[in-house]
Amino acid sequence: MRIEILEMEERRARFILRDATPAKANALRRTMLSDIPKMAIDKVEFHLGSIDVDGKDFESVTPLFDEVIAHRLGMVPVPTDLDLFTFQDKCVCEGEGCPSCTIMYSLNKNGPCTVYSGDLEPLGSPDLRVKDEHIPLVELSNGQSVLIYAHAVMGTAKNHVKWQVANGVGYKYMPVINVKSSANAKEVEASCPRKVFDIDGKNLVAARPTDCMLCDSCVEIDGGKSVSVKGDDKNFVFSFETDGSLTAEKALRKAAELISEKTRAFAENLGEIAV
Repeated sequence: MRIEILEMEERRARFILRDATPAKANALRRTMLSDIPKMAIDKVEFHLGSIDVDGKDFESVTPLFDEVIAHRLGMVPVPTDLDLFTFQDKCVCEGEGCPSCTIMYSLNKNGPCTVYSGDLEPLGSPDLRVKDEHIPLVELSNGQSVLIYAHAVMGTAKNHVKWQVANGVGYKYMPVINVKSSANAKEVEASCPRKVFDIDGKNLVAARPTDCMLCDSCVEIDGGKSVSVKGDDKNFVFSFETDGSLTAEKALRKAAELISEKTRAFAENLGEIAV
């Protein structure tokens, strides 16, 4: 297998997976959805009781249950450095929580206001601030307050969706478009919902074949006399986005690394059985 990048932005990417099979393509898709590790808030501590702020008393209470706020915090994308952090059960602290496996955040807001994800303050490097700062968490009325300490740890989407890095992961067979005739060039060009075709002079040209979604609208114009379209089951067009915890490039590299590790481990186990 080899990967040919079509688009690579910070949070989204498109690429061609070449010389593969549908099974291999699906393995990459499932790995990207379930196996890439990331940091996410897993434990939240709420201060209970009154809070004195410059001589004014605020009550540590919100319109939402604490569990609802904790769930919302868990879904906030937390920046992840896979070289810096590790899983708690593999950490030298043995799960106690340390800078190698845990990120601590504090949140202290007094009403009236709307509390946003950007109000989470990392206890450490400012580089650990959450990626999306405008996610609303709860609205506080006058006299209401919230004081929270949140712990983010490493996990994967196999255990909970809050640890899912990639979303919208999809692929299709690589379109193979053969232009046979330009007699109905204008009709074929207009029929394509993805604007795959251009007209160069009088000639019909498949200018953007990877945008084709294999709908056969162009073929139906004249029963395939102008154009034939089929999917190549050895090459696949992939697209995906990330939640911002990892860049699209790092997510793709990590998925490829995980597949390589699993393949090597499977081969080793198979060798032991054969012996």
